[in-house]
Amino acid sequence: MDPTLKLCAFFLVLVGLVNGSFAENDFGQCESVVKRWTRTSLDEETTKEDKHMLRDLLFFLHVPRTGGRTYFHCFLKKLYPSYLECPRSYDKLRFDPSKPKCRLLVTHDDYSMTSKLPRERTSVVTILRDPVDRVFSTYEFSIEVAARFLVHPNLTSATKMALRLSSKTKGVSTLDIWPWKYLVPWMREDLFARRDARYSRGQNISESNDSYDMEDFAMPLQEYINDPVAVDVVHNGATFQVAGLTNNSYTAEAHEVRHCVQKYKTLGKYVLQVAKHYNDSCLYILQKRLDDMLYVGLTEEHRESATKFANVVGTQVISQLNAPKSSLETTDNTERSSFSNSDPDSIEHQNSTLNREGSEVTSSEGGEATESNMTVGELMDAYELCIANLRKAQSRRRIYSLKRISPVNFTKEARLQVPEEVLHEIRSLNDLDLQLYEYARVIFNKQHKTSLLINEDSWDNFSTAYGLWRVVTLAISFVFFFFIFLLIVNARRRTWKVKK
Repeated sequence: MDPTLKLCAFFLVLVGLVNGSFAENDFGQCESVVKRWTRTSLDEETTKEDKHMLRDLLFFLHVPRTGGRTYFHCFLKKLYPSYLECPRSYDKLRFDPSKPKCRLLVTHDDYSMTSKLPRERTSVVTILRDPVDRVFSTYEFSIEVAARFLVHPNLTSATKMALRLSSKTKGVSTLDIWPWKYLVPWMREDLFARRDARYSRGQNISESNDSYDMEDFAMPLQEYINDPVAVDVVHNGATFQVAGLTNNSYTAEAHEVRHCVQKYKTLGKYVLQVAKHYNDSCLYILQKRLDDMLYVGLTEEHRESATKFANVVGTQVISQLNAPKSSLETTDNTERSSFSNSDPDSIEHQNSTLNREGSEVTSSEGGEATESNMTVGELMDAYELCIANLRKAQSRRRIYSLKRISPVNFTKEARLQVPEEVLHEIRSLNDLDLQLYEYARVIFNKQHKTSLLINEDSWDNFSTAYGLWRVVTLAISFVFFFFIFLLIVNARRRTWKVKK
């Protein structure tokens, strides 16, 4: 063999060995990092004596695009007076959660937020959604919000306007909130680039009936899901949020752990392990953090989730508000003014002055808390009215935004046109979220069955009590009428004696 060829072959083998050794060392290092984080997280877990009892502070872990906005506006804002809401948090905690008047925290921040909260006095609630639907919704909303900037002549003008509004407004725009502060600017830049390309080509635009694959107007869904931004922020987002490992985490090693899990899928089991119990067969039976939460809802089971939330959370909040000598007393005006009224969901569309009417939340969508003596039935009635108004407002905003990139139109019917290979890719990229969602369904179904059994037991008890009450009532009635009969008989006897 030619000496040169031998040298090349030797060099290639050497490079392969070095790369293999490096990859092995890299995996080993990643495995060590993830395992160390797992052990630390498990050690930090606390077991509540009664996890289904509402604590002093309610932390709503809002996973984006799960319908959490409706719960905040149509349940929580109707239950809690505004002065009991903790100031909003978007990036890092900027308030003291130990204050007694801080009783409700609603944020997109991940579970690592609990490291800053009084854990023994905190209850956590969340809502999860089918991962494929959540990716669709995240993609659609990213484009919807970014499209509002297209009224500007160019990207520079749109960016400057966004910065000016962000510095002047007292509210909070979508661009201040995780994960939209990453996704919307990315999508905004892409939309302007595609619009400029259309203008340069004139009317030479490719035709497509698939709203998720109109590359002349918006980034195709398949391109979106494979972009590094989506990989870092969107995929397995619910798992990383519950695990406290988003790129908005308070945990120092979160970025390294997340990077390792994304790079080596086999390490994902350790992330799921953080929230799971083992049984005697060392099989995972429940996701611990979800199981320890006061409430876990499912977007797809909307009616049942809302009813359960009203019964589990709503009744306990009402009970706390009505408790004698409750710590939930009205504060003075000075303390009230220290709380921010801005809300990441109610004004998440306030990123420009382009559509004030469409971007503002109406008073009927989320006003002050209602009377503390309201019943669960009244709470559900108020919720139904509120959610109807909220959906109308959301529909108006979407129509206004998407008309700027017509013919793109995101609908349930349009989703059906997405090829199966794209759906398969989404499932593969969100494998951890799929597992997490299945555990959430187990918990939800178990809680639903428990509530049914409780209701059945309550009905049986009621039926038994009602039966006993009927017997007692009949007995009392018999004694009463028998007593009246005796009185009448005695009266007639006396009358007969007098006549005689």
